[in-house]
Amino acid sequence: MDPQVKRALISVSDKTGLTEFAKGLVASGVQIFSTGGTKRHLETNGVPVTDVTEYTGFPEMMSGRLKTLHPKVHGGILCRRDDESDMKSAREHGIEPFELIVVNLYPFEATIAKPGVTDAEAIENIDIGGPTMVRAAAKNHKFVGIVTNAGQYGPVLEQIQQNGALSLQMRRSLARDAFAHTASYDAAIARYFAEHDGVATFPETVSSAIKLSSELRYGENPHQRAALYVDPKYSGPSAVSAKQLNGKELSYNNILDLDAALAMARSFDRPAVAVLKHNNPCGAAVADSVSEAVRKGMEGDPLSAFGSILGINRQVDEDSANYLAQPGLFVEAIIAPSYSPKALEILTTIPKWHANVRLLECGGDKFSPAPESWAVRNLTGGALLQDADVLNDPEEEWHVVTDKAPTELQMRDLRFAWAMVRHVKSNAIVLCKDEMLIGVGAGQMSRVDSVEISVKKAGERANGAVLASDAFFPFDDGVRAAKGVVAVIQPGGSKRDQEVIDACNELGIAMIFTGRRHFKH
Repeated sequence: MDPQVKRALISVSDKTGLTEFAKGLVASGVQIFSTGGTKRHLETNGVPVTDVTEYTGFPEMMSGRLKTLHPKVHGGILCRRDDESDMKSAREHGIEPFELIVVNLYPFEATIAKPGVTDAEAIENIDIGGPTMVRAAAKNHKFVGIVTNAGQYGPVLEQIQQNGALSLQMRRSLARDAFAHTASYDAAIARYFAEHDGVATFPETVSSAIKLSSELRYGENPHQRAALYVDPKYSGPSAVSAKQLNGKELSYNNILDLDAALAMARSFDRPAVAVLKHNNPCGAAVADSVSEAVRKGMEGDPLSAFGSILGINRQVDEDSANYLAQPGLFVEAIIAPSYSPKALEILTTIPKWHANVRLLECGGDKFSPAPESWAVRNLTGGALLQDADVLNDPEEEWHVVTDKAPTELQMRDLRFAWAMVRHVKSNAIVLCKDEMLIGVGAGQMSRVDSVEISVKKAGERANGAVLASDAFFPFDDGVRAAKGVVAVIQPGGSKRDQEVIDACNELGIAMIFTGRRHFKH
């Protein structure tokens, strides 16, 4: 038998939706206990409330630090209704059971995000009583429901109104969310101390507070199960949180490619497009207009671009949509800040694939640059954590190492090529011309194989192109295989750098060493 909800303790920082929820509880015969600002909010809005201090006989003190940390509160949460010893102790000490706890925590992350926040302000916003009640209720979910966010108010109230109780399935679900909530909260506090004190570069523990968004049809292959999770605290452009405006359900592989396309498109300030297949770019370009960038990006490797995923860093306009809607082109999905009304109309009505193309909108008119963050790779039995490779390389550290220096036009293409090569799986080689990706060699065990593949992909367009390599050339055979290339950008650092420089001088190729590698495994 599910315990009837007769008494609820409510203590929340975020009052969103609280009045309606509390009134619904009272109408269902639930007695509400509360403290401090929550009590005042409810009383102001006409909700009858019993002050916790009346129940405990113990006043709030220490500027509100001590309110709910009392045996009559936590005994009411933790007592096991089917344990006679627990119930005897409760009777002897005047402890009444609570069947519902509604708590959200002090806004620690919002506080530390404010400009000029002091350490004292941050520490004062570390909640103590809240997490204690949350964990106690979640532990005793056999008898107690724990509500930690306003999004749960509707389903919880509906069950109480219908049955006077919460089902065990609901209570377990709420408990799972509660433990994830406190884990995320504590992780944020630990990060603050590490960053504020400069004691640790990496966190001692890594906790995930991502929430299930949806189950997918399958994973990379039909025999694999898959689901999509969302980080509720991330607010930037994301394939996970983007609004889908059109098309079929996203697949696991679609989402991976959309995430990679977004990362590439965010690498550029000017209008840019990235054209993805199997998590590698087969086309990319920057231009003075988004429509020109789209055209150049799709023409980088037209054969591979069929059925591709596009990342576009500006609002998709009518000219871009008209280009993509022409016969012979097929796009699986597009992620962009937004779409003009005319562009959306064209893409969802004119091309033959209009019903299937997945259009994702992140909001705004352009993508913001990717922020500094951690990159986590799961391993069997552990994980790897590193800085995400998102920061631009300082060009003042670049050095021309050949007799011949790149021209201004070649420098423009070298910058573009160097921005692109970090997004290609190692060993990575890209050929670029007119700020347009025309050849890619990705994921080869031999760097010279990657060069040969990229040159083959570029064809005649390799003449006059520039080449970027994510790591150094171990021998001079790589640059000798770069037929038609006029300039190279690479990190340098090989024992045979001089042989590679000599080969470039012999071939009349300009070369820059950046001093920084961009492996992507």
